[in-house]
Amino acid sequence: MTVFLIAPLALDRYRLPGIVGVIVVGAAIGPNGFGVLERGETIVLLGEVGIVYLMFVAGLEINLTQFIAYKDRSVVFGVLSFAVPQAIGIVVGHYGLGLSVGAAALFAAIFASHTLLAYPIVSRLGIAKTESVTATIGGTIITDTLALLVLAVVMAGEAGELGPIFWLSLAGKLALFFAGVWLLVPRLGEWFFRTVDQESYFEFLFVMAVLFGCAYLAELAGVEYIVGAFLAGLVLNRLIPESGPLMNRIEFVGNALFIPFFLLSVGMLVDVWVLTEGLETLTIAAAFVGLLLPTKYAAAWLTARLYGYSRDETMTMFGLSLGQAAAALAIVLIGYEAALFGEAMLNATVLMILVVSVVSPAIVDRYGRGIVRASERVEYDPRAAPQRIMVPVSRESQYSERLLDLALLVRESDEGQPLYSLSVAAPGTGAEADVADLESRLEASEAYTAGAEVPLESQTRVDANVASGIARATLENRITTLVIGWDGAARHQRVFGHVIDQVLRRTKQLVLVSHVRQPLNTTDEVVVVLPPGIDHNDGFSEAVHTVKHLADQVGAPVRGLVVGGNSDQFERVFELIDPDVPATFERVDDWDALEARLREDVDETSLVVPMSARRGTMGWDPALRTLPTTVAELTDGNFVVVYPAVGERGDDRQFLQFR
Repeated sequence: MTVFLIAPLALDRYRLPGIVGVIVVGAAIGPNGFGVLERGETIVLLGEVGIVYLMFVAGLEINLTQFIAYKDRSVVFGVLSFAVPQAIGIVVGHYGLGLSVGAAALFAAIFASHTLLAYPIVSRLGIAKTESVTATIGGTIITDTLALLVLAVVMAGEAGELGPIFWLSLAGKLALFFAGVWLLVPRLGEWFFRTVDQESYFEFLFVMAVLFGCAYLAELAGVEYIVGAFLAGLVLNRLIPESGPLMNRIEFVGNALFIPFFLLSVGMLVDVWVLTEGLETLTIAAAFVGLLLPTKYAAAWLTARLYGYSRDETMTMFGLSLGQAAAALAIVLIGYEAALFGEAMLNATVLMILVVSVVSPAIVDRYGRGIVRASERVEYDPRAAPQRIMVPVSRESQYSERLLDLALLVRESDEGQPLYSLSVAAPGTGAEADVADLESRLEASEAYTAGAEVPLESQTRVDANVASGIARATLENRITTLVIGWDGAARHQRVFGHVIDQVLRRTKQLVLVSHVRQPLNTTDEVVVVLPPGIDHNDGFSEAVHTVKHLADQVGAPVRGLVVGGNSDQFERVFELIDPDVPATFERVDDWDALEARLREDVDETSLVVPMSARRGTMGWDPALRTLPTTVAELTDGNFVVVYPAVGERGDDRQFLQFR
């Protein structure tokens, strides 16, 4: 623990990646260094847990929507990152080092694979969801799977088992594993999050059970456990929002405990004394490094040329694919035990791991910062106020945590703004007791958002008119977005009720009137209802950005239902607004047709988002008065009625993508 604390802090002073410090100190205090710690069963076990956890977090943090939309990039990079080193490595191993064909194939597979040693750096820099990094992470699982399949084939060939039965068995087990995990785990996760309403640590335990269960099943299927860990991250990706408390707990445990143990375990393998044991080890290690650098760069360069990535993106892909640890060690150890390799090959592999453990993080840190700087080069708009979200709650609020979940998903984390919560008490003799009760409720809300490392600024005030109190608070705190809960009950001559209707009349901010009863992370589809003329509303672009950001956070596609308008026009507008989310649009003739469509298509896994308008603004239609009640009657799931901001709220150009 002292190493985990001091090493990253010490290297940070010299602008070196902290993970290098853990690896180097592991080499110094390990059995091949000063012998302070032995690489015993405990260290080995925790190191294996660490690599499992690292691959799992990579699967969770990947932009799944982007990964699926651009899966060709992952496939291309994964295949190139394996095929180029593998082909050249077999030739060099067989003709240059005098290895047999099987041993040469294993020699090449050692550095054809790669481990995301530098992944904590891209996660810290906030570039894990960029397209090039997503392609690299997705390609990693393809590269490692192919390298480990080479291991399985070579070992079967050495044992004389390489026949039709072997191939059928391997293909059947892999197909069963991938199909079973991909189809069953998401359904199990949706059921769990919808039905289990216990302490939050039960959610964490469920996720851990899925993680290690998938890792174990991967081994049974004939591939390494890291493949199962990555697949577990992918299938749970949509159910664990990036900005929620559960994701924060997963990352905290991994970054503070398990992943450092993996880095320490890798460092303790290093034996610098092999340099004195003769030229054979140095020759093989030099061959490893000399082949690894150009072949991995060639794969990154070819992929970047094909898809138009920048130099910073190319070098970041290259740096990530340089890392070597888990798969390389598995291949060389099994080859050593089967007498295909000598001790020099084992020592050379460990020496190569030491070299790339320093080089890989350094490259990713340097060029990853370039990606960050490029993304920050946007024109400053002094009229664009920072996003500030307020969640008004009352003593009757039963779903305040669901409202906070929605606010966390809508929140732009890179702006660093806190959430705001407000409660308004009526004046009178019991006002002081009411305020005290409201404050205790707000304290619970503060504790909840703290789990996501998001500060919550709570306020209570006394006002004879609740709507007036909310309207004044939005002005005093420069609030840009209101997230208000609604019970879904119909009121005569009112859209929502006395308070919410007044808030809509007295504010100009973006307002989300929310009926959220189911966990938002189980959303399969975001159904956006677009009334005629709403695209001419002042705050339409901001509202679309908010909806797409919400869809991106829950990992769900958008389906637009355009009432009596041009669906192609709305599709073009949506494409211009960040972020990139898969979206389809269709036209419905009128409000009756919309009601029929919602009745047919919407279920409890859909998030219905009617885009509405305040009376007297562009896009207003008399049918919008009853639309929220209609949606409440048609679905048992969640819905959020979005009212775009009125007037000059910033500049809508900030939400547009100029390609």
